[in-house]
Amino acid sequence: MSSPSARIVIIKAQPIELCQLLKFSGLAETGGAAKHQIVEGLVMLNGVVETQKRKKIMGGDKVSFGGETIVVQVD
Repeated sequence: MSSPSARIVIIKAQPIELCQLLKFSGLAETGGAAKHQIVEGLVMLNGVVETQKRKKIMGGDKVSFGGETIVVQVD
């Protein structure tokens, strides 16, 4: 399951691109900021650094950035 500090983010449809998810979840203020954070290697997907801006994210994936972790769920 998710760690106690993880926050659930619910999406309506999957997949969602990583850069869109960062903006939608509030981990990034803008889409441009999200893309920059990803390219710089500051974002982790399921415990591994992810540098693909348009990486497809599915329900159950965990994304971490800036000391915060979110877990994606599909509504």
